[in-house]
Parts: sequence; structure tokens; C-alpha cells
Amino acid sequence: MAAAGGEPSSQNMSDELFKNFISEVKQIEKRDSVLTSKQQIDRLLRPGASYFNLNPFEVLQIDPDATDDELKKRFRALSILVHPDKNQDDPDRAQKAFEAVDKAYKLLLEPEQKKRALDVIHAGKEYVEHMVKEKKKQLKKDGKLLDVEEDDPEVFRQAVYKQTMKLFAELEIKRKEREAKDMHERKRAREEEIEAAEKAKREREWQKNFEV
Repeated sequence: MAAAGGEPSSQNMSDELFKNFISEVKQIEKRDSVLTSKQQIDRLLRPGASYFNLNPFEVLQIDPDATDDELKKRFRALSILVHPDKNQDDPDRAQKAFEAVDKAYKLLLEPEQKKRALDVIHAGKEYVEHMVKEKKKQLKKDGKLLDVEEDDPEVFRQAVYKQTMKLFAELEIKRKEREAKDMHERKRAREEEIEAAEKAKREREWQKNFEV
């Protein structure tokens, strides 16, 4: 639905930008899907891979809307490509790359885990859309042209990609913090149990000696 004055609505512009974003992503996936074994290993182990690889769709280079059959085929193709047996000149790095691919695939086989990953991706897109909307609102308030750099599909795509990676990283950091806290609490509980057991033992020994 067009806005007043015949201008396209912000929602239509947002939808068009996202369609362009998906198109760009698919083109990149198609390009990257033909990477050699060495190039795929380098991609999966590049600096910052521990965070890049938090996005299972990024690891497998597959569209979030892919079917289970497409996911299975992609996993098979990529796992064969980076398998240590196929890369005997660099088996250690190949093993790490294979483990990253295997982990991403298994995560996407879990409905709840897959939903969480999709939620992060959608949240990244929504955040950028909101940011663009706020920028244009400010430009309109200032009486300026409603042109922002994210109107460029490539810039929009990069913004969504970066925000999505940031969200995945933040969730991982929080997960590690919870894990460390839980470990600390379990350790403290165990120490208290040991202390209570030792105290009970001392009291029994004292009682025994007292009765004698």
C-alpha cells in the first residue's frame, strides 16, 4: 500500500530490501558452495570462527528456509569436502572444520535449537529495520532527504549479517556465564556437603569417645 503522495510505504520498502538481502545471500551461498576443500577449511577456521560458527546456517552456507532434505544434502556435500580423509595433507585443521560442520548440522536437527537460531536471525533483521526507520524519522524531522546508506541492498545485507553475528555472540557469552555460575554453585554445594560430612564424622567420634 502506497503512502500519501504516492511514495512507497516504509513497510513495502523494508520488505523489498529484505527480498534483495535474501537474493544477495543466495548468490553468495551459491558462489561459496563451490569453494575447494582448502578454502572451506580456511573459511570455517578463519579468525573469529568461534563466533562466526555460532550461526549454523552460516556454517553450512544454507538458506534458513531450506528443507530438511536440502539440509541433509548440504551437510553430506560439505562434510565430505572437509573430511580429514580427503585432506590428508592437513588432517588436524580438517578435523576441526569437520567438527564445526557436524555440530551445526546436529543443532539444526533439533527443532528447538533450530527455532532459536531462526529467532536470532529474524531479530537481527528486525533490529536493522527498526534502526533504518528511526534514521529516516530523524531525517524527516530535520527536513532532509530520507536517504540512508541501508537503502543499498548490499549495505542492508551487511548490517543484518553483522547484527545477527552480534546477537549470536551475545547469547554465547551469556550461556558461558550461566555455565560458569552453575559450575561455581555446584562446586560450592559439593564443598558444603563435604564439610557437613566431616563435621558429622567429628561429632560421632567425639560422642563415641565421650561415652567411653
